[in-house]
Amino acid sequence: MEEQKTPKKPLIFYYIIALLVIMLLNTLVVPMIINRQVTEVDYGTFLNKIENGEVSVVEVQDTKIAFIARDEEGKDAVFVTGRMDDPELVDRLQRQGNIKFSQVIPKENSPLNSFILTWILPTLLFIAVGQLFSRRIQNRIGGGNALTFGKSNAKVYVKAQTGKTFNDVAGQDEAKEALSEIVDFLHNPEKYAKIGAKLPKGALLVGPPGTGKTLLAQAVAGEANVPFFSISGSEFVEMFVGMGAAKVRDLFKQADEKAPCIVFIDEIDTIGKRRDSGVNVGANDEREQTLNQLLTEMDGFDARKGVVILAATNRPDTLDKALLRPGRFDRRIPVELPDLAGREAILKVHAKKIKIANDIDFNAIARATAGASGAELANIVNEAALRAVRNGRSYVNQSDLEESVEVVIAGYQRKGAVISPKEKEIIAYHEIGHALVAAKQSNSAPVHKITIIPRTSGALGYTMQIEEDERFLMTREEAFSKITTLTGGRAAEELIFNTCTSGASNDIEKATKIARAMVTRLGMSEKFDMMALETLSNQYLGGDASLACSPETASQIDEEVLKIIKQAHQKAIEILKENMQKMHELARYLLEKETITGEEFMQILSAES
Repeated sequence: MEEQKTPKKPLIFYYIIALLVIMLLNTLVVPMIINRQVTEVDYGTFLNKIENGEVSVVEVQDTKIAFIARDEEGKDAVFVTGRMDDPELVDRLQRQGNIKFSQVIPKENSPLNSFILTWILPTLLFIAVGQLFSRRIQNRIGGGNALTFGKSNAKVYVKAQTGKTFNDVAGQDEAKEALSEIVDFLHNPEKYAKIGAKLPKGALLVGPPGTGKTLLAQAVAGEANVPFFSISGSEFVEMFVGMGAAKVRDLFKQADEKAPCIVFIDEIDTIGKRRDSGVNVGANDEREQTLNQLLTEMDGFDARKGVVILAATNRPDTLDKALLRPGRFDRRIPVELPDLAGREAILKVHAKKIKIANDIDFNAIARATAGASGAELANIVNEAALRAVRNGRSYVNQSDLEESVEVVIAGYQRKGAVISPKEKEIIAYHEIGHALVAAKQSNSAPVHKITIIPRTSGALGYTMQIEEDERFLMTREEAFSKITTLTGGRAAEELIFNTCTSGASNDIEKATKIARAMVTRLGMSEKFDMMALETLSNQYLGGDASLACSPETASQIDEEVLKIIKQAHQKAIEILKENMQKMHELARYLLEKETITGEEFMQILSAES
């Protein structure tokens, strides 16, 4: 999209004033300064100075005579006198013998130099000083044009001919379908006016970071081919009271002038947070004033003009209820993490921008990236392209994409890391413990890859499991199998080396998290049945869990969580004891190869001893 910038009108007046000042200086001040440097004397004084030997240089011109002579203080100065009919002047000068005739006094500049010195340079100086002054004022007031207080500073994009469209958005079919009606209304408002239908005033895009909320808003503007106003919620927050409200008024005024158009407010939770009741009564809250003005403006404009308000947030639970009622944000459009088909489509969209091999299996990459957002998938494709360049290839192959998935998940390989043979052996048995326990359970995802190469994320090795199909539900048996697999590494350390290491710290954290969720939120505990014991907030930002129970119940929860983890740990030990020989064989093979695939692992495991 081509950004349309509003001209800064106040600066024009500044430049006019500067031009007038320069004209005044060149007309009055500069001639006065130049004239002060040359002293006018009569012809008699000129002759006397010649006779007294005070003159060193003389220039005879058409109408005047310029000369350098000593003044009253004995210093050389420039004098000028009128030329007279004096045929003996040359003889007088020759008699002195020490007077020069060749030097020009004073030296006059060329017209070009004079124009540059008197007009161009002062103008540039005034412009530089003006810009410096403007920027300093901007920094002091927190950004924006110093001479345009209350302006919204929204980026205005003209009708998008080369902008984003729905073809650039993949993996969000439901969201595109919900927004396509808005596009159709902007194209054909008469169709809806005949039946009496009104365009939704606002649509709220809700979802985790990186899922394409901003991209969807740009695509709507591109599809509708209307002006697009883009502004972040943080730009309304100012240090001066009332400035945020003024910016809201200006934004809607501009939108009304350019209707039909789309106004997009990113991170609206910055100004749309729930208002506190009874707190700081009488206090002048700038944020609340801005929110109140936003509510007023959304009620005030006519939806029939075709002004659509789009907003994006990943914290919908913090928004004010007045903002979410019908008539303001009529539609709430979820923009969730893509499913398997969505991830595959997103990978293909981003792969169009790079050179790839013909045999790329995007489905395999999509299955390996469960839970990844659109931004993360774009990063995976870019990492694959960078890896291809590092390896001296002009195209991306399957191995590049598979390695980039591991880079995003676990970080880059630490090829220079020095690990002792003893620690390397412990790591190998630890990872084989995970893989072996996972393979011997019916409710566990197949093993895809095992490696003991350290990564920059801090992992000394890892076991990658990939589900064969997309899963939306998790049974109690599957949750318990995940915990059992996570305890498999520690179980292998205990069985083989009769000790435990810090390498299981991440496994312990994940196992505890799953077990606690089983008890407090998923109702998978016999003791507490379907009782909700925990509340989850900020679900799109990782989720913040807080207990909603008494201290006595909290201690019982801890006991129940510990019980589940102990049962899983004991099951992992039993599985490894039953397959001790295979564990030794697989560990030796892993130590030799450092990285083995899931196929190699299953071949050794299923082979007869």
